[in-house]
Amino acid sequence: MISAASARLLPYLLAALAMLGPFSINIYMPSFAEMKSVFGVGDVEMQLTLSLYFAAFAFMSLWHGAIADSFGRRPVVIVGLLVYALAALGCAIAMNIEQIYVCRLLQGASAGAGIVVGRAVIRDLYKGVEAQRLYALVIMLFALAPAIGPVVGGYLQVHLGWRATFGFLTLLTLVMLGLVLRYLPESLPREQRHPFSGVALLTAYREVITNKAFVMWATSFAFMFAGYFIYMLSGPVFLIRHLHLTETDFIWLFGPATVGMMFGSHLSGRLAASWSARRSITVGFVVMLIATGWNLVIGYWHPLAYGWYLPYLLLYTLGMALAQPAIVLLGLDCVPDRRGMGASLQLFIQTGFNSLVSAVIAPFFWETPFMLAIGAALLLGLALIGVVWTSWLSTRYLSTPG
Repeated sequence: MISAASARLLPYLLAALAMLGPFSINIYMPSFAEMKSVFGVGDVEMQLTLSLYFAAFAFMSLWHGAIADSFGRRPVVIVGLLVYALAALGCAIAMNIEQIYVCRLLQGASAGAGIVVGRAVIRDLYKGVEAQRLYALVIMLFALAPAIGPVVGGYLQVHLGWRATFGFLTLLTLVMLGLVLRYLPESLPREQRHPFSGVALLTAYREVITNKAFVMWATSFAFMFAGYFIYMLSGPVFLIRHLHLTETDFIWLFGPATVGMMFGSHLSGRLAASWSARRSITVGFVVMLIATGWNLVIGYWHPLAYGWYLPYLLLYTLGMALAQPAIVLLGLDCVPDRRGMGASLQLFIQTGFNSLVSAVIAPFFWETPFMLAIGAALLLGLALIGVVWTSWLSTRYLSTPG
C-alpha cells in the first residue's frame, strides 16, 4: 500500500523526475556561446553535445523499463540519479569538449530512468480515468521545465558562467535523490516481476516491438512532439542568430510553450471523465493544425517578428498536451503485461527520433524561420497520418470476428 504522504507527493515527485530530461537539454543552451569560445568549437560541435545526449538517452531507455520489470521501480531510479549527479559534476569540471561529450553520454544514459519508471508507476497504481488524470497532472508540472530551465541557465550564465549551470544540475539531482529515497513507493510486487535473462528479454522485446498498434502510437507521438521540439533544439540559432535576442531571452521561446502545455494538461485532466480518448486526440490535433497554419504565415510574411510566434508555441503545445495522455496510455494498453518495457520503448522511439532531429533535421531546416516552420509542419503531418492509420488499424482489429 502507498502511504498518504507518498500519494500526495507522487505527482510532484514523478514530474520532477521527468523534468530532469528537458532540464538537461535546455538549461545550458544560454551557455553555448561561451562554451564555443572556451573550447574553440563551432555550432556543429556544440549541437553534438545534444545529439550524444539523445542517443544515449534513447539507448538506455530500452533498458530502464526492462530492468524495472525485473528488479522493481525504485532501484532503477536511485541508480539513475546517482550516475546523473556524477556526470553533471564531470561536465562542471571538464577541461575540453571531449570530456563534455563523455559526460553528456552518461547524462543521457541515466536521465531517462525517472520518466520511464514514472509512466510504469502510474499504470501500476492507477487505472482508467484516474491514471489519465494523474498523468495529465504530471505533464502539467513537467511542462514547467522548458520555461524554468533556460531562465535559470541564462541567469547562471550571466552571473557565474557556464560551469555553474552543471553545478546546479548536480545539486538538484542530489536533492531529488533524497526525496526518492524517502517518498517514492515500490509499486511492483515481487510476485509480478519478470526474470531478468537475455532470452526472456529478447522474447519480450519481440512481442512488444511487433505489436503494430503500440509501435504506431509511439511513432505518432514522436512525430507530434518533434513538431514542437524542433524549435527547442534550434533555440540558440532561432533566437540569437535569426531573431537577434540574447542569452537571457530564451523565455520568449520556452515561456508560451510552457503555458500551453500546462493549460492543455489541466484541460486533459479535467475532461478525462467526459471526453473519450478519440475526442481528446481529435481536438488536440485540430488545435495543433491551426497553430501550424499560423506559424507558416508568420514565418513567410514576418519572420523576424518574434512576438508573433508566441500564439503558435502556446497553441501547439496546448493541443499536444490534450492529445498526449491518451496517446501514451493507449500505447501502454497495447502491452498490459509489459508496461515497464512498453514505457521504455515509447521513450526510445521518441528520444531516438529527437536525436535524429537534433543531428540532421533541425540543422537542415534552421537556415531561415520559414524553413523551420515548414519542418515543424511536415513533422505534424507525419504524426497525423500515423494517428489516423493507427485508429483505423484498431477499429479494423476490433471489428474482426473471432
